[in-house]
Amino acid sequence: MSQLPTIGMIVPPADGAVPPEPPALYGDRARFLACGLALERLSAEGYDAVIGHVADLARTLKTRGARAVSLMGTSLSFYRGPEFNAALIETMEEATGLPASTMTSAVIDALNIVGARRLAVATAYRDDVNRRLASYLEWAGFEILSLRALDIADVEAIQAVSSDDLVWLGREAFEAAPSADALFISCGGLRTMPVTPMLEAACGVPVISSAMAGAWGAMRLAGLDPRASGFGRLFELTPKHYRT
Repeated sequence: MSQLPTIGMIVPPADGAVPPEPPALYGDRARFLACGLALERLSAEGYDAVIGHVADLARTLKTRGARAVSLMGTSLSFYRGPEFNAALIETMEEATGLPASTMTSAVIDALNIVGARRLAVATAYRDDVNRRLASYLEWAGFEILSLRALDIADVEAIQAVSSDDLVWLGREAFEAAPSADALFISCGGLRTMPVTPMLEAACGVPVISSAMAGAWGAMRLAGLDPRASGFGRLFELTPKHYRT
């Protein structure tokens, strides 16, 4: 039996645990490794305190066998804007010689691939981070019709958000903007895999979330098939649909 390809992930929490979505979606096709940044706060100051460790962690993942590296924290890569996101990717690629990307880039790709332009947005963040997200999405060509947020700053508090909370938040955002052509749920720590199909059924539009798009994007980055049946429209699309 051939060895599974290995994908490396830089994650916000200090424990460096692999997020549950990638192995649940693709555990029979890839092996996932992670290193943690020890992010404590969802704020510009919190991101600034840890973002300088990205290159070192990327190198560590390479030494552990990764063939591609992704930074799995949406706000970590959008908070200083698109040029900084591009610089993070370049930093990881130069440090490792491997393909690299970010969760923010995966989200933008996913939104484009499902044909989204007018968004209902739901996030974990407080106002300052929400403003930075809105600015990034608008730069990328999207119109934000509504934005609803959980007002969380403590990274550990994200783990207390339940599936019921996410369904309520997503529906609240979409009901405020029923003409939206997609619902986007931002924050890689929000466990959106169980609620994506039900939100798509309730809203009638694609649901793109950081956690799910991050896993999907990591597979594409490594040159692997990102399809997975039963987890939403994004995962049903074949490569012929891809425009990015």
